[in-house]
Amino acid sequence: MPMCDNCQNPLIPHPATITKIIDETPDVKTFQVVFDDPEIQKNFRPKPGQVAQFSVIGVGEATISITSALPRIIKENMVEFSIKKVGRLTTVIHELEVGSKVAIRGPYGTHFPYEMMKGKDLLFIGGGIGLAPLRSLIDFVLDEENRDQYGKVDIIYGARSKADLCFKYDLFDRWPKCKDTNVYVTIDREEPGWDGHVGFVPSYLEELNPSPENRVAITCGPPIMIKFVLQGLEKMGYKDDQVITTLELKMKCGIGKCGRCNIGYKYVCVDGPVFSLAQLRELPPEF
Repeated sequence: MPMCDNCQNPLIPHPATITKIIDETPDVKTFQVVFDDPEIQKNFRPKPGQVAQFSVIGVGEATISITSALPRIIKENMVEFSIKKVGRLTTVIHELEVGSKVAIRGPYGTHFPYEMMKGKDLLFIGGGIGLAPLRSLIDFVLDEENRDQYGKVDIIYGARSKADLCFKYDLFDRWPKCKDTNVYVTIDREEPGWDGHVGFVPSYLEELNPSPENRVAITCGPPIMIKFVLQGLEKMGYKDDQVITTLELKMKCGIGKCGRCNIGYKYVCVDGPVFSLAQLRELPPEF
């Protein structure tokens, strides 16, 4: 059957079914979904860092990072969204079960400049649910078909507590086994049963002091974390074009029409969500 004219139109929400739910933390779940139309699934090809509109019919929709990398989407025939419960819609999403129907439209936005990163070492710095968009690029880079195109990979990640760490199966099992990959995990405060590093992500970054030579830093997390991470990277000698981040908190419609996410003359959903620090320097200090 030939593909319909609208199958690749990112403005149209397409029905999908939840096939698996992973409890990441007390307030974060990862939803694996499959489009009901096999042609839509086949042609849904987001790039690392892009987002989609995840909707529950009759309730609403939200802009959510696409958590899975393209190689995994193709190989496992599914798409992942990691969603934190923060309001009415996300509370409803957290109540959904395997087999529930949702709708997805997209992908939207800019992606991580993975072509520019080839041949360079990569430093990922994440906090809390901010690891979700980074994960799409981490898995893209670490995929066996892409790994030799990139240098050493270092991942620094932290959360408030051990229970709040997302993707524990990646952090402590899968990623450390990958070629030339180091994972550094921290929690904000000491707690029973935790023998790892204790401290905030920006201070851990400065403690590790990774060299800026031939390296790109990619960061995402709470705004206050990003603020101090950017300051720390600058002190370490990272240039503005060596630092990549994402701005996602204010997005709503995904197509630059509602005006909610504008910063000066830019719209995060259209001109972002991925920005280099050099690009951020050109924006007014509204975020």
